[in-house]
Amino acid sequence: MTFIRSEIIAEMIKNNYFRLSSRDLEKLFNYFLDEQYSNIGPYFKDGAIMYGELDHFEDLPKGYYEKIDAGKYNLVQKSDKSLFQYTHGPQSFKAHFFPQRSKLWSAEINEGNLAIKEEKLKKRKKVFWGIRSCDLYAISTLDRVFLNRDYKNPNYEVLRKETMIIAVNCGQPSNTCFCTSMDTGPKVKKDFDLAITEVLSKKKHHFIAETGSQEAQQILTDLSFQFASEKDIEEAEKVINKTSKSMDKAFDRDKARKFLIEKADDKHWQDVEKRCLACANCTLVCPTCFCTTTEDITDLEGKHTERWQKWDSCFNGDYSYIHGGIVRKSIKSRYRQWISHKLSSWYDQFDMSGCVGCGRCITWCPVGIDIRQEVKELLVEKDG
Repeated sequence: MTFIRSEIIAEMIKNNYFRLSSRDLEKLFNYFLDEQYSNIGPYFKDGAIMYGELDHFEDLPKGYYEKIDAGKYNLVQKSDKSLFQYTHGPQSFKAHFFPQRSKLWSAEINEGNLAIKEEKLKKRKKVFWGIRSCDLYAISTLDRVFLNRDYKNPNYEVLRKETMIIAVNCGQPSNTCFCTSMDTGPKVKKDFDLAITEVLSKKKHHFIAETGSQEAQQILTDLSFQFASEKDIEEAEKVINKTSKSMDKAFDRDKARKFLIEKADDKHWQDVEKRCLACANCTLVCPTCFCTTTEDITDLEGKHTERWQKWDSCFNGDYSYIHGGIVRKSIKSRYRQWISHKLSSWYDQFDMSGCVGCGRCITWCPVGIDIRQEVKELLVEKDG
């Protein structure tokens, strides 16, 4: 057996970390443009942080901080040049792998002959900027749903290929975050090419970047970026630890998994029904929800038809329609289905939770229903 000295191991680990300035990040951004990648990341639009294709490094939102609570979302812009001090807006990166609306196939009748054309997407190289750990777990969850089962989603598979992930370790959690309860953050642990921690104070502003793939390691080395010192790495860890300590324990996820399915007849669902609008906002902003429906479009002459797939929600009454009527007629039954599936029966299907603790469902609920509090209420009543 060969033993490696601890100093050598420490040096190997240190060489996976780089200290970058804002100019270095801009250089990296332009490198991907030159290599024909599409840079997809955060930008400011309509009073929120959104995600889309970026043409210039300057498109990244500078100095934005969020004031978030249940049913509340506000952005404040400060004079600093921070890039990642917000948490997240209403969108996740899900739509870039799993579009809200996509054509499945089209058909034409020409002189009595029927021709069906399957819609096939083209691959393109993409790099995603600013993915938080919770959203990275959400992508992993969708991978489990769409790629690791008997029936793969071909469009998802195409859009998922040739992607690079530049993730961000959280430095500013919101009041609705609970990733520590779901063990999905705030530190990025896997499935990334580069994980950035923004170090920001009155005197300092730089980024500590950890490489998670050989490709990213090679790129940063070729661009002659500076290796981080042990002090730099410790500084980044302090930012992450501070974020983690600032979040209270939301609920016991193992306990929720065990007991929620047994709470189908609990009176608390009636209390939720009085507040829930069944607007489907929670499922729309959720980074793991994947319910869909199909829509057929036919021209007036009956010679051309198309089938489209689009997002749906278990909060919509028609979603549970089968021959004979709607299965879940009441709002309480729909809310119960959503939360019980997310936190309990999802494990039976995919061997993991369907919730990553991002808190978007809390923030963007128009009446401020807090999934953390609802679970607590149900578990407390169980104990009682």
